[in-house]
Amino acid sequence: MRHHVVSVSLSDTHAFSKGVTHEIALLQGLGVQGDAHQGVTVQHRSRVAQDPTQPNLRQVHLMHAELFDELAAKGFAIAPGELGENITTAGLDLLALPVDAELRIGACAIVKITGLRNPCAQLDNFQPGLMAAVLDRAVDGKLVRKAGIMGVVLAGGVVRPGDTIHVTMPAGPHRALERV
Repeated sequence: MRHHVVSVSLSDTHAFSKGVTHEIALLQGLGVQGDAHQGVTVQHRSRVAQDPTQPNLRQVHLMHAELFDELAAKGFAIAPGELGENITTAGLDLLALPVDAELRIGACAIVKITGLRNPCAQLDNFQPGLMAAVLDRAVDGKLVRKAGIMGVVLAGGVVRPGDTIHVTMPAGPHRALERV
């Protein structure tokens, strides 16, 4: 199956959901142009409160559209952008990617994966029970976070629905994604 972009979203405020748009511009070292989470240092309010000088490892939030199908089977109706992601993908197992994998999206944008999005209680404010629905347990009992992954922009460019995504894996050994 082809890896591709399904939808792109942004919000200039720290709203839970992001509005779907026809394209987004990724800015090298900053994130999504016009998005509230754009910046060299952390922009997520809880992290700014802890230490506003931390590097922003959460410039771009990516989520796999396949999660929406999984959630629909549990009775949730989720559309692209509603869970705060900037890029909704299809055909790519985002959660299986290692730290430092690079995604070339469209003609020239490159996003380096930094880690997992840590789901928070805001999910239950959006739809009751949603937080538990995006968490699971692996066979070994380890917590599995399914609410997407985060990355930083290595090379800027415009990203649109339908754009192809090419994955470049980092040199081994690979490090599994952890929450960032």
